[in-house]
Amino acid sequence: MLESYRQYMQYLQYVRHLSSRSVAAYERDLLVYGKFLETRELEEDSVSLIEARAFVGDLTRRGLSPRSINRNLSAVRGYYRYKQRFGYGRENPFKTVKSLKTAKWLPSFLFEEEVNKLLEQPANDFWSLRDLLILELLYSTGCRVSELVAINVGDLDLRGSSLRVIGKGNKERAVYIGREALEILKLYLTRRSMHLRGTLEANGLLSNRRGRRLSARGVQYILSRRAATQTKHITPHTLRHSFATHIMNRGGDIRLLQELLGHASLSTTQVYTHLGIDRLKKVYAGAHPHASHEKHAATVKKRAEKSAEGGK
Repeated sequence: MLESYRQYMQYLQYVRHLSSRSVAAYERDLLVYGKFLETRELEEDSVSLIEARAFVGDLTRRGLSPRSINRNLSAVRGYYRYKQRFGYGRENPFKTVKSLKTAKWLPSFLFEEEVNKLLEQPANDFWSLRDLLILELLYSTGCRVSELVAINVGDLDLRGSSLRVIGKGNKERAVYIGREALEILKLYLTRRSMHLRGTLEANGLLSNRRGRRLSARGVQYILSRRAATQTKHITPHTLRHSFATHIMNRGGDIRLLQELLGHASLSTTQVYTHLGIDRLKKVYAGAHPHASHEKHAATVKKRAEKSAEGGK
């Protein structure tokens, strides 16, 4: 397993252009499978369908969630597909092993009033201005935190109110900057050169106090500090989900949203159609004659009173 395993990691990194975090996740899952083979004294090319199902059973007994088990299965299936494609193996014992059913997942998000409250915090100096810019960009563009920290100054198009990001699979896309975020960005850029002159990574848009490119972990720390007064737990992804939810609530097109989020599959974006319930309720309340609770209650009361009078 060792040689083909190493080559597969290189394939994921240099051919499929997966991020280092994704490659590391594949590596962890395959090491779990390798440990299973070692414990059972199995060779990977001699694994049968029964033994493949036993791997799933082993993960279940260890208490892994269905989502985690499915991620492990995906990694192992991909590894065997790679071996088949490049002549390292003949069969994929996991080809017919079905993924486990998982509960429908709805992402956590903030209501518009909650986002407004988060963005109303003052920016009294350069670093608080940078923090506010981080929040504004995450919500205005809907980009992932990994995409945010990779933005260079050269990726900005201030005239077009947009910027270029590199997403999963090294795919490039344009995202758009809202009016308020754009004003804060311009102000930040005018002050940035004074604070980051002569630093090691001056090309990166967002920097830490040592002048180096801000990390995803640094963004999470900043967000947790800025959101300390919020009742909800907020992560960078919470703002991405809020961006998508609010677009759908205001009647946005799902295929446009797919492009803005950088989703390879429309099915990934469709989760946000379940979050448009607020908009549907408003449409219903405005269109259906019995939808208004106040009007309906008044009508029912009048009917009851009329019925009571008739019974006297």
